Parts: sequence; C-alpha cells; structure tokens
Amino acid sequence: MNNNSIKSIIDLSSDLRWKIGDDFYDGLAEGIYADASKIASRSVSTENQNKRFGIDSKIDKIVTSKTWGFPIMFLILGVILWLTIIGANYPSAMLSQLLLDTIHPFLKGLATSISMPWWLDGFLIDGVYLAAAWVIAVMLPPMAIFFPLFTLLEDFGYLPRVAFNLDYLFKKSGAHGKQALTMSMGFGCNAAGVVATRIIDSPRERLIAIITNNFSLCNGRWPTQILIATIFIGAVVPSSFSGLASLSAVIGIAVLGLFFMFFTSWALSKTVLKGEVSTFNLELPPYRPPRFWKTIYTSLIDRTMIVLWRAILFAAPAGAVIWLISNIYIGNESIASWTINSLDSFGFLLGLNGIILLAYIVAIPANEIVIPTILMLTVLTNGIVGGQGAGVMFELDSANAMGDILRAGGWTLLTAINLMLFSLLHNPCSTTIYTIYKETKSVKWTTVASILPVIMGFVITFLVAQVWRLF
Repeated sequence: MNNNSIKSIIDLSSDLRWKIGDDFYDGLAEGIYADASKIASRSVSTENQNKRFGIDSKIDKIVTSKTWGFPIMFLILGVILWLTIIGANYPSAMLSQLLLDTIHPFLKGLATSISMPWWLDGFLIDGVYLAAAWVIAVMLPPMAIFFPLFTLLEDFGYLPRVAFNLDYLFKKSGAHGKQALTMSMGFGCNAAGVVATRIIDSPRERLIAIITNNFSLCNGRWPTQILIATIFIGAVVPSSFSGLASLSAVIGIAVLGLFFMFFTSWALSKTVLKGEVSTFNLELPPYRPPRFWKTIYTSLIDRTMIVLWRAILFAAPAGAVIWLISNIYIGNESIASWTINSLDSFGFLLGLNGIILLAYIVAIPANEIVIPTILMLTVLTNGIVGGQGAGVMFELDSANAMGDILRAGGWTLLTAINLMLFSLLHNPCSTTIYTIYKETKSVKWTTVASILPVIMGFVITFLVAQVWRLF
C-alpha cells in the first residue's frame, strides 16, 4: 500500500466522522475492530491451539478410519451397555428387595389390619402398586447408568464421530446420518431416542428415524433377552461355553435390530416417504473434558426421571388390568384363562403361546413387566406350584427356577428363540407411543410406528416357526 492510498483512507475516515458524528463513528469503529478480532481469532492459531488440533486430528484418524472406526465404535457402545447391564444388577436387586420384598408385604399386612376388602387390597396393592414397583426396580438403575454415560460421550465429542462413521450406511438406506445418534439413544430408552430425533432438520428423515427407533433394544427389553438366552440358549452348549453362547445370542438380536432399522428405513424411503437424502455438514467438535456433575444432573433430571415418571403413569393401570383379568371370572374361567385359550392357536403358528401374547398385550405400558406377567400367567393357567396368587406378578432369584416354571408351561427352544425375536419386533411401549404422538402430532404416523413392528414380528416368528418344524 503506497502513501497516496494511506492518505485516501485517512481523508475518507475524517469525512465519515464529520458526516455521522463522533459518538456514532466511535461505536462503528469499535464494532469493526471487534469483528476483526473475531476473524483473526478464527484465522490465526496459537501454539496451544495448534497442539490441541494436532492431537484431535491424530485421534480422529483412528476413531473415524475405515479399519478401526467401526470396531472402536462397537467396543465403546458395547462397554457402555455392559456397564449398564452389570452395574444395574446391584441397585435393581436392592430396589427389588425394598419395594417388593419389604414394602409390599408391609402394605399387605396393613391392609389386613384395617380389614380392607380383598378385592380392593388386590387391585391396589397386588395390581397398581406391584406394577409401578416393578418398573421402578427394573427401569431406574439402567437409565441412571446409561444416560449419564451416553451424555458424557456426547460432551467429550465422540458421538459426532459415531454419526460420521454411520453416515454412509444411513444415506444408503435413505435416512439421515444423524439417525446414528438417535439410534444409540434408543438403546437406553426408545422414548428418549424419539425425542432425540429433533436434531434431524429434514421432516421426512426425522419421521423415518422416529418410526424405526423401536428396533433399538431399550433397557426394558435387555433383561428379557438376557434371561431367556441364559435359560435356553446357554443350555444347548457345554456349561463352560454357556455364558458366551448366551451373550452371543443377545448381541445377535441387537445387531439384527440394526439390520431391521436399515431395511425399514430403506423401504420407507422408497415407498411412502420418498425423497432425496439431505446433505449436511457434520462438524466434528474438538475433544474436551466432560462437565461431569452437570452431565449427571442433566441426565438424571431431564432424561431419567421424566421418562421414568411417564413409565410409572402407564404401568400402574396395566397392573390393575393384569389383576382384574386374573380375578374376574366368566363362568368357571377367568378372563385371563379364556383369553389365553383363545390366543393359543395363533400363538402356536408363531412358535409362541397364548400366555406370551396376552403378556405383551397387557404389558404394552412397560416392557419391564413382561417376564413377571408371563410367570404369573403360566402358574395360574397350568396349575403349577409357585407364585403368590392370581394377578400377583413375581420373579424368582434363580434363573434355573424360572426356567423350570417355563418348561413346565410347555416352553421349548423354539419358544425361547421366537420370544427373543418378538421382544425385538413388537409395538413400542405406551411411553414411547405417547412420545411419538407428541413429536409428530399425527395419529396416522403414530399408528404406523406402533403397528409396523408388530406386523414384522408376526411375519418373522411365523417364518422361523415353520422352518423350524420342517427340520
């Protein structure tokens, strides 16, 4: 820049100051200097920033590489799920001891001492209270572990890398790359996964993510998968390999859920939800230390407690229904027994039975009460010694003892395999259905999201049952 150019700029500046006034000129100059400072801070890197950027780049070369990206992703998510499942066992046992083994008998004794009518006692304590207690004991600990761990990964900056790794697969299936994040959230709770779809800007792709989120195994279904795999899958191999076989079966079901998610996303994008896959700039934020205590508070209050409260509100009426159908008789038969006999033929076609189908109908409000309901109905309808009375859900401390009850009820390996498949492919719980409606404001799409997985479950279990019986 020569002297004439500098002189011209000075003259222009003086002329501008004269026209707009000193105060306004000074404010304008400060704004220009502030903007220039921001631009410089983005364009010019300090030594520490360069060092941090270099470390981030080295990590990204590993965690987003074609060779190591997927193994690391599955390993991290697997560790989180393992910590959730294993870590939840102890607090779940403590809550179960408190709510089911201590408070429930106390309430029964209190009801007896005040001469409460047996039907009101059963309806309120064995029905409403027990269902709510089961949901709290089974659902609270896994969510209290999974959501904070998941949020810590988010704060650390790893979850955008998961979306980056899965972006290609979701685009191929006609979905959005950010669905990888909502899918991961669904492994903790499908309702939370549905809410998380707000990060997807495209209404069409967001709807695909909402409809297919149910294919992520939520924490309410993990206990069913683990228990059935332990009892039946682990029994077909030598005892030294039973744990590995059970774990492999559960992981296989979870991976199968991902396959159905991609397949259904592709089918929807080619039919009722046609459209171009939107492109988006995925910004990989820098890695940073998670805000531990803020994350714990946010996860427990904004996610865990809100979802748990909704689940309790839906589960309590379900417990009342379970008690009523077990204790109201039509002739010489309870409503539960009559319904089971009516569903048995259809259940046989699916490799299941009427008890399982009825359990899934009455347990729509909460997947956590499926196994206790199945055990109670099995004892009730087959005259098996055990249980705590008609309509009183229960579980046993020993998987072998529960296995004995199920086998006495006619369960086979086919029943177990198809239950695991149907646990994956069935309607969302009431909390998730309600959340889908709140997010879509559409009865039509809420119905589609609720019925589509059930239809797929019927088809898959029917095909497996027919092939099984052929061989």
